Amino acid sequence: MRTRYANEECPLERGHGSLKGYVTVALVLSVAMLSACRQDMHDQPKYIPLRPSEFFADGRSARPITEGTVARGHLNDDTLLNTGKGADGKPSNEFPMPVTKALILRGEERYNIYCAPCHDRTGSGNGMIVRRGYRRPPTYHSDRLRQQPNGFLYDVIANGFGAMPDYAAQIPPPDRWAIVAYIRALQLSQQASIDDVPPAARGRLEDAARGPLGGVK
Repeated sequence: MRTRYANEECPLERGHGSLKGYVTVALVLSVAMLSACRQDMHDQPKYIPLRPSEFFADGRSARPITEGTVARGHLNDDTLLNTGKGADGKPSNEFPMPVTKALILRGEERYNIYCAPCHDRTGSGNGMIVRRGYRRPPTYHSDRLRQQPNGFLYDVIANGFGAMPDYAAQIPPPDRWAIVAYIRALQLSQQASIDDVPPAARGRLEDAARGPLGGVK
């Protein structure tokens, strides 16, 4: 074989050389393409937050939100639901939804999570945090708070009052109203009389009051 191709290139070697050349060219092109991609990612036309800009007259790269812009899902066009106020701008005594048992039970659940640590489970203002030194809130069972409109209680939950912080971030508007409904149930529990009980249920209460031994408690 070597004697036959002594004065000319062996076909196998010629093919091997061509393949090697193709591989080399492919590698070079791949490196070039990857380098270009990496460079594009490094040099994106963007501004890092709070970086100044010479393009805008105010020198800021971050642009102010266009007036009237509303985040999706935050139109808040129901004034009573979202502020607790009526058309006159004052706290309303109306609820924006029907007060049902389900609403009150939801309010009880949210109240026990967010309110009871300070206001305690009965609303008397002697919660566990208060026992450890936090300023005591007023009892819900005072005449002043019983006579406040529902919208006032809603506003306190949303915006805070005195030493109480606002809970706008933790409690959405429907749950604030649920808590207000449950607070009213707590107030009623401390002020109700037998006349407030439906006649059909009074017998059960009277039997419970007499005790299992017919009057012996």
